[in-house]
Amino acid sequence: MRRADRLFQIVQYLRGGRLVRARQLADWLEVSERTIYRDIADLQSSGVPIDGAAGVGYILRSGFDLPPLMFSRDEIVALIAGARLILAWGGADMARAAEEALIKIDAVLPDTLREKTSTVEIHAIASEMTPDVRSRIDLLEAASDGRKRLSLDYRDGAGALSERSVRPLGLWFWGKVWTLVAWCELREDFRMFRLDRIGAIREAGDTFRPEPGKTLKDFYRNMGSKGHGRS
Repeated sequence: MRRADRLFQIVQYLRGGRLVRARQLADWLEVSERTIYRDIADLQSSGVPIDGAAGVGYILRSGFDLPPLMFSRDEIVALIAGARLILAWGGADMARAAEEALIKIDAVLPDTLREKTSTVEIHAIASEMTPDVRSRIDLLEAASDGRKRLSLDYRDGAGALSERSVRPLGLWFWGKVWTLVAWCELREDFRMFRLDRIGAIREAGDTFRPEPGKTLKDFYRNMGSKGHGRS
């Protein structure tokens, strides 16, 4: 969890005029009590009216609120629909983040807008999603973000199996199918790998640096002129 998100969560937990001990906050946020003490001090120094002390507990004085988020109804519909799509079709970590985002949005909306969130009747159902698929999405997203080289067992549309060393660059969602956009060392070109055709996924043990001609921007630039849908 990013520190900014943790500070926001601390304020949410202290709402309602109840005394909360640092140990409780540390357990909920999965950090040390020392981290909570430091975060509380930073919040207090920034003007958040938190009373209390170490060993006693903390309480947020009444009257304090975060500035309301001002969204139009169309923006609310877009945010809620997007989060629900991720809840249905995203990775496990993505789904948890989407659920948390919905909670945060609801917590800071003015009452007049909060009422509108319950009227958004846009839903997504993904009965095909399994814990294994969700785990793969999270793994590949993290590898793309961390620029971690991977080794994949991949079966193409004809059923031929091959081992690919790839530089993962990003994920694309096509409605019911996720694909990994990557630079394939075997083909020495960009390829899109369907997640439902990927077998074992292994970390190659090293990271890669962006190189001219092998980045996601290069893929976007070239995708219109070359058949990068093949893998």
